[in-house]
Amino acid sequence: MTTTSLKTPWAHTLDPDAVLQEYPRPQLARESYLNLNGRWDYAITDSAEHPRGWDGAILVPFSPEAALSGVERQLLPGQHLWYQRTVHLPSDFIDERVLLHFGAVDQDCRVYIDGELVGSHSGGYLPFSFDVTAALSPDVDHVLRVDVVDVSDSSYRSRGKQSLRRGGIWYTAQSGIWQTVWLESVPQLYVERLDIRALLGERAVEVVVVATGTGTDNAVATVVLRADGETVTSATGPVGQPIRLVLDEVREWSPEDPYLYDLEVRLRADRVSSYVGMRSVGVENDAAGIPRLLLNGRPYFHAGVLDQGYWPDGLYTAPSDDALIHDIRSMKDLGFTMLRKHIKIEPLRWYHHCDRLGMLVWQDMVSGGRAYNPAVITAPVLLPVRLSDRRHRAFGRQDAAGREEFTGELIETVQLLTSVPSVVVWVPFNEGWGQFDSLDAVRRIRALDPDRIIDHASGWHDQGGGDLQSLHIYFRRVRPSRAWGRDGRAVVVSEYGGYSLRLPGHEFSSREFGYKRFSSMAAFTDAFAALHREQILPAITAGLSGAVYTQLSDVEDELNGLLTADRTIVKADADVVRAVNRELAEQFARVAGANAATNQAHATIPSARGGQLEGERDESHDRRA
Repeated sequence: MTTTSLKTPWAHTLDPDAVLQEYPRPQLARESYLNLNGRWDYAITDSAEHPRGWDGAILVPFSPEAALSGVERQLLPGQHLWYQRTVHLPSDFIDERVLLHFGAVDQDCRVYIDGELVGSHSGGYLPFSFDVTAALSPDVDHVLRVDVVDVSDSSYRSRGKQSLRRGGIWYTAQSGIWQTVWLESVPQLYVERLDIRALLGERAVEVVVVATGTGTDNAVATVVLRADGETVTSATGPVGQPIRLVLDEVREWSPEDPYLYDLEVRLRADRVSSYVGMRSVGVENDAAGIPRLLLNGRPYFHAGVLDQGYWPDGLYTAPSDDALIHDIRSMKDLGFTMLRKHIKIEPLRWYHHCDRLGMLVWQDMVSGGRAYNPAVITAPVLLPVRLSDRRHRAFGRQDAAGREEFTGELIETVQLLTSVPSVVVWVPFNEGWGQFDSLDAVRRIRALDPDRIIDHASGWHDQGGGDLQSLHIYFRRVRPSRAWGRDGRAVVVSEYGGYSLRLPGHEFSSREFGYKRFSSMAAFTDAFAALHREQILPAITAGLSGAVYTQLSDVEDELNGLLTADRTIVKADADVVRAVNRELAEQFARVAGANAATNQAHATIPSARGGQLEGERDESHDRRA
């Protein structure tokens, strides 16, 4: 496979014996933790039979296609990617049960311990675990094997922007283990999940403790809420039902003040910690009757960046936790308040960093479907094409099994991230890629999560649902319409810009994809400023509530990032970008009557509990670092 030598700074300091050691689940943390990242044996075979030999070592959790894995081989449909390592549990590790966790494995896998199958999983983007208590004993060497297959974009399965024939807006396909593998020990009855709901208007928090194991009937949990280490309130209630905590005073969460309250949950012998940010989002009319995005009951402009989450050396997997922090802080330093996580689900630590640093997140679902029809997904860039997404075959969704799988993954994604304060918008479909029955998707999401905004069809093939009219504008000017807002939905330009600039020594290949090319950083900066001052600013007056610039960084052929792919250079003058974003917020405050928008317009990167200097740790909210 063709690879690039382009590396990020973190690749040069990566320790193969201590790779991505940070606690992987800050939203539900407990003391027990054994990280299994590092060197594993691997083999790529054409058979589901266990291999008799190994091809070499692979650095987990980097996919074999990624340079940081040490392998740089493409797994093809029909092949099997095998992993193996030895697991040795310390004598004091086992409580009563042992759980084996995988952050994500692309795409389907079977897991064996000492040759016995302990579990299997389908789907490449969501975390899963197996109870392996019966298979493991302390102070004994056990053999852990994982068998992975990945059809990538040769089927209807969810794959995002991966392509076996990468190029343009489609990226190198990756496979296998791409997030942290770890073990934890839990009591017989333990907390499996926390569903945390901030009710800002009621000055309350509701926590549903989802428990599993022996003795769930009549089990009672206690939830304690703390602020700066001091207990504020506590409550006790049955598992599986909302436990309500009421606060006398509330400190709101926002990008300008990303304050997080600590939570402790006790369930018999189990103890877990979490946190909550008190914020609300919605859409309501401003004084002029124009629908606007709200944060904490007040109009708030979403100044966003499209974030693909790709790395030149790690593909889907960031080379370090500090690399994740760097992307978020870099955009925040430029004055952006939102990241649209594009067609990918990140490790839970990324969302945790958005929570504590103060960055709004629009979360895309991962697209799938058969090969896309250019007339459906590309023609609308220039032509006013809008099709009913009940026409499944037109959108590559003729497979009932694929539609069912996507719906299941949508539900799991909402459940996974429902307690994340920074996630404020759900985006089930983008540009018609595998889109189907989007109004049904809105109803499903709303039933699971009534508190967030839904962008049901980002770009085109708008079915009139959700909370947003969501436009992608690349090859024409942003021209406000008198119809904006008449249907009660707020208007956003959820993709635009995409200006490209090649910087020698920082590119992936000789190809260059972008929507308008520039030859110098000065010209790139001038064009960025003009785009916003001449098109986005006037659109705010006409009803625009949010905008998502394409994009955070260069990715392979796409040279349209604000950062180079190796994350070493900001292509535009940072002071100019900050000034532009400040002008957008100030204009929004003037026309929308945002009584708190002055804070937004003049925000700086938060300190203390809100954030820290790059590379430092916020001990209070960097769970189990």
